[in-house]
Amino acid sequence: MFDYRNNLKRILNNTAGDDKSLRNGLAAIKMILGMAADDTAAPEPMREPQVDTKQVKLLLTGLADLIATPGDPAAKNMALSAIHQLTFTPQVGSKYGENLGQLEKAIQASNTTKDVINKKIFEQAMQPKEKPKRDYRKGKRYTVIRLLSGCDLINDNNQRVYTLKESQIHSLNLKSGDIVEAVPEDSNSNYEATILRVVGFKKLPTTEVDKISTFKYAVVQGRTGHLSVSRNIKGQKLRIRGKSVLLPVDSSQYQESNVRLVDGSIVDLAWYDGDVRLKKNPADAIQLRWVYQVDQPKSKPAVKKKKVKAVQDETAITKLALDLHYQRVGIAIGDNQNEAMLESIVNRYHGIPIPIDAFQGKKKMMENQIKDLDIVILVTAFAAHDSTWNIREFASKYNVKFAVSSSKGYQAFERALYRAAKGLPAYEGNQTIKYETEE
Repeated sequence: MFDYRNNLKRILNNTAGDDKSLRNGLAAIKMILGMAADDTAAPEPMREPQVDTKQVKLLLTGLADLIATPGDPAAKNMALSAIHQLTFTPQVGSKYGENLGQLEKAIQASNTTKDVINKKIFEQAMQPKEKPKRDYRKGKRYTVIRLLSGCDLINDNNQRVYTLKESQIHSLNLKSGDIVEAVPEDSNSNYEATILRVVGFKKLPTTEVDKISTFKYAVVQGRTGHLSVSRNIKGQKLRIRGKSVLLPVDSSQYQESNVRLVDGSIVDLAWYDGDVRLKKNPADAIQLRWVYQVDQPKSKPAVKKKKVKAVQDETAITKLALDLHYQRVGIAIGDNQNEAMLESIVNRYHGIPIPIDAFQGKKKMMENQIKDLDIVILVTAFAAHDSTWNIREFASKYNVKFAVSSSKGYQAFERALYRAAKGLPAYEGNQTIKYETEE
């Protein structure tokens, strides 16, 4: 290091007290000190290469999305783009180029699995549908008077204001005395009014209301032109005033829409208890209230020898030895969702699929949904829900067959349906259960 002490001593000894001498001495001292500072200056350290943190975040985000959803195109593009940008960064490409290349190949090889597809289907089904916007402030209150098909809405003066069709109220399970809020229907000329909600109930005098009896889920049997009803899907006989009745039916009796009744159709019947025609000719007094939309089994055409291979391809999917005989099967999976895959399984085995709102948490509503079912299947594909215990409770209370599908796949639900119908354990677990198939 430069020794500046002797120089400072000589400058101080030669510096007088006048202004000019002091200024010259100060300038000399600064120059000497500057020489000493330059001698002690350390060399600048080498800078590390700057890594683009934005690209690193994009890479990590893309990898996280790919782990959660293998084969997702957006996640793959995000991760690959980040890798290419990082490769061009000075010293990163030369130092980590081989690792980045291996990672790029792994990302490109990522493919969508069946589990991912089933998960997307389930998530889409779980998304609540957007409910129509309704201004409840415009609704007026009316009392329901149930008819054989549809209902009348009367005001406080006992005057009929509107008549609603069965298609508008069937899902609401209305009965005489229910108090509803309704508004006039302007957008659909086929309907007089639309019910917004049910707000209460009042008991009506028996003199004001005709008592109606119903026979639900009746099975139509016979050939075209000679159809009749004698039992429902539970095997209970149709009885009128205590006597078993074989009721001929005609599709022209059903006025809601052009529905073609065939062998195996499921219908609801209704009649006034006081109708005098019940004694002589019940067919004139009993009305078809509702026809359920059930896919009928299609008759298989004769197969020629040349088409044996095509037939084998069509029947490649194994079918369990199960026939539900048009039993009502509740699918507990969500609120008004379109569980097309699960409903198709029920239809495949000649059952009637009924969606159940398993996640709303209203106990009374759930009880009303379950009490008329024959079978209920709870789907717990992604999480356990509090509704499980309520469903099991009501299934036990009303002797409804019950099983749980703990997976989101086709086969898991099909096996749960088989266990419930055959009276096997509700949960498959680790136990060995034999599922018989059709030959």
